[in-house]
Amino acid sequence: MVKEEKLFREIGTNLKGVAMGQMFGMPIIKVNGKALAGLHGKAMVFKLTGETHASALKLKGAQLFEPMKGRPMKEWVVLPATHNNRWEEFAKSALAYVRKKAK
Repeated sequence: MVKEEKLFREIGTNLKGVAMGQMFGMPIIKVNGKALAGLHGKAMVFKLTGETHASALKLKGAQLFEPMKGRPMKEWVVLPATHNNRWEEFAKSALAYVRKKAK
């Protein structure tokens, strides 16, 4: 198991009320059946909004998630492994956002 996969699983274990699953052929973390984060190669993707979304996109190497070329997913941000020290922080923000949106 590579370092990024281990960290991804650790984050999923630490978040309360989530489950692991699959989406777009990648492992994901979900709550109430809705994806909030995933592992895409050695990067992690997060469903974010507002200032958190904007601050994530300002990080070097961050970009919108584009699982199909030419169709970026506006709420989803890819954070490369160089920012893995912030993955849990963004996972918590994504969890809060997805939970709030589901209400």
